[in-house]
Amino acid sequence: MQSTSADRPSLLVLGGTRFVGRAVVEAALADGYRVTMFNRGLTDPGLFADAGVETVIGDRTEDLSALDGRRWDAVIDVAGYLPEVVRRSVDALGDRVGRYVFVSTISVFADLSTVQDEDGAVLEVVDGLPRIQLYGANKAACERIVLDAYGERASIVRPGLIVGPHDPTDRFAYWPRRFRRGGRVLLPGDPAAPTQFIDVRDVAAWILGCVAAERAGVHIVTGRSMPIGEFFAACQAAVGSDVEGVWVDTETLLKEGVEPFMGVPLWNGDPEFAAAERIDISRALAAGLTLRPPAETLADTAAWDAARGVPEKEGLTPAEEERLLNAR
Repeated sequence: MQSTSADRPSLLVLGGTRFVGRAVVEAALADGYRVTMFNRGLTDPGLFADAGVETVIGDRTEDLSALDGRRWDAVIDVAGYLPEVVRRSVDALGDRVGRYVFVSTISVFADLSTVQDEDGAVLEVVDGLPRIQLYGANKAACERIVLDAYGERASIVRPGLIVGPHDPTDRFAYWPRRFRRGGRVLLPGDPAAPTQFIDVRDVAAWILGCVAAERAGVHIVTGRSMPIGEFFAACQAAVGSDVEGVWVDTETLLKEGVEPFMGVPLWNGDPEFAAAERIDISRALAAGLTLRPPAETLADTAAWDAARGVPEKEGLTPAEEERLLNAR
């Protein structure tokens, strides 16, 4: 017997049209969920107009009353950044959702100079906290709100660097694009230094698995750590270009004023975050996390990036790259 719409599990997605939310909605539709999105209708408002997705327009920072009187099997919160906003969502939805899945971040950890797992200490929101830590501290506070309210019906997802098609940044797409351009390519740091990321589609699959399997608690969800030199070799293989890779060590980059994390995509360069690319994912792997090969993520991201044809927003300009190459 064919199932009716009412027989299918229902999801409320807070957000849903940008990056992680978009991947969640796409995966949920493929798995047969009934999907409602609650957002302001500002980013790609017609994205799922023909896919049977209901969009409720509203601003969660102010008023969620448009959702009153309705129930869902789960809510996926992909865009909760401030404790007061998440508190408002939790209070408004209460027991009208079966499970609350909150997408957090590994930036919650108080110490990323050493390898962390889910039991590591997290940041607290205190006066005078540096901006780079405030994001993680706020996310940690949001986690506590969800866990306190929902207990075993709460799923906390802590991704690392999320990459793949539709990434609004150039942190990852910069590299296949740069290798496609050819010539001398600046490779930052040490080829043995670790890098760690996860495809957005694998994050979406994990999130939906939290709903289907009633997977409770906190899980770090990122990819396996790999030497950045292997990553660059995979980039070259993905685009098939003829390049000359030139390594510029971290000491030189810092001396030349390159900002850690932001100056060259995927390059760390900050000892306070030396273990940010060596996060322990064993708990999530044991609970069923599956990861596609990095080569697949690279190929799909390169194809998407080439098709969209927009200017680079992040990474080294050709002139800056040449300056740093000459500073070796």
